Amino acid sequence: MQELANGVRASSIPDVVWTKSRKTMEEGDCVETAALPDGGAAIRNSREPDGPALVYTRAEMIAFIDGVKKNEFDYLIG
Repeated sequence: MQELANGVRASSIPDVVWTKSRKTMEEGDCVETAALPDGGAAIRNSREPDGPALVYTRAEMIAFIDGVKKNEFDYLIG
């Protein structure tokens, strides 16, 4: 798979399945994620499925998820 740049149109990423949290708000607004074949991940806003996607390496996602598990980002929803 060719390297994807941040901001790539989410709908143009081939062969991925977009998933959102089971805790999605009633309106359906949520962050959606997709595993990429190279082990990385793409993230998009469910309100704009054809909008831009942010693309992260596996190492970046591991660091982020570790921080989430350690409550390092709770201030964002405080």
